[in-house]
Amino acid sequence: MPDANSLYGPLDPAPDAGWTDAPPRMGFFTDTSVCIGCKACEVACKEWNGVPASGFDLLGMSYDNTGALTANSWRHVAFVEQPRPAGHRTPPFAGTPTGTTVSGASAAVAAGSGQDTGTDPGLPPGEPTSAARMAAGPQFLGMPGAAPPGRATGAAERTDFRWLMMSDVCKHCTQAACLDVCPTGSLFRTEFGTVVVQEDICNGCGYCIPACPYGVIDQRRGDGRAWKCTLCYDRIGVGNTPACAQACPTESIQYGRVDELRERAAARVATLHERGVPEARLYGHDPGDGVGGNGAFFLLLDEPEVYGLPPDPVVTTRDLPRMWKRAGLAALAMAAAAVAAFVGGAS
Repeated sequence: MPDANSLYGPLDPAPDAGWTDAPPRMGFFTDTSVCIGCKACEVACKEWNGVPASGFDLLGMSYDNTGALTANSWRHVAFVEQPRPAGHRTPPFAGTPTGTTVSGASAAVAAGSGQDTGTDPGLPPGEPTSAARMAAGPQFLGMPGAAPPGRATGAAERTDFRWLMMSDVCKHCTQAACLDVCPTGSLFRTEFGTVVVQEDICNGCGYCIPACPYGVIDQRRGDGRAWKCTLCYDRIGVGNTPACAQACPTESIQYGRVDELRERAAARVATLHERGVPEARLYGHDPGDGVGGNGAFFLLLDEPEVYGLPPDPVVTTRDLPRMWKRAGLAALAMAAAAVAAFVGGAS
């Protein structure tokens, strides 16, 4: 039975695309709880696939230098900084300080310079919050230590500041709208259930770009053609692991059979829940979702929106049959009205 959100076909993508005796569906499971943001996956992807260099400038968003998935970034490591929430600050002094600045003399000595800078170190009076922070001394801001967060001090002593890191990639949807709208057949379904762009056939129409519910596909400037992750089709075809998963030092990116990866992911979520991480959840693993489940899915530690992912993606071609049916009925109605007007005028 076709899925309610699909344009056509069952939920087994390779046989649906016409492959006979297809091998098991292959894909990615990305466990963001062990991602360290090293970007080895980004580099390995570019090196193996010959993707042009990009992302040499920091964007002002933590250590994110690529920003999003683009035609020149088939892997994107997102850095999401979550600072201390409101209400967890150092309490200010009672009342408003009216005397000299806190530790003004010490600040002057510490900031001593061989030349006169024209400034007086310290904090101006009348700023209780700033003065309180200064009086409290240095504060730990959650920078990486020798052990994983909470390992040395316990979950109760974990800092409220954390980085959420995720290596994003094309989802290789079961019901891929980009396939439905491609007029040249440049986008095709492989025997492994993945979705690949044949750049020598792409005419640069750009229909696939708005069709993707995740905003993955992009056109390369100066080229015009669409580019995205191929899940290293050339490597997996000869039994090798995709470059990004091969380079990942923590096994945050895991490659294998999708059915086995789903079982592994469910076990990992259960483990994290037992270890006091109740916010751990899977994203894109459910075959009953709006895209029939993804070939590349994720374990997240917060809501999908925090990572820039749509909370409830739906294949954008879902309503096409209904739209064409209504357009056809409208055309027939207009034709009937024109005939009736002509006959009425003639009589």
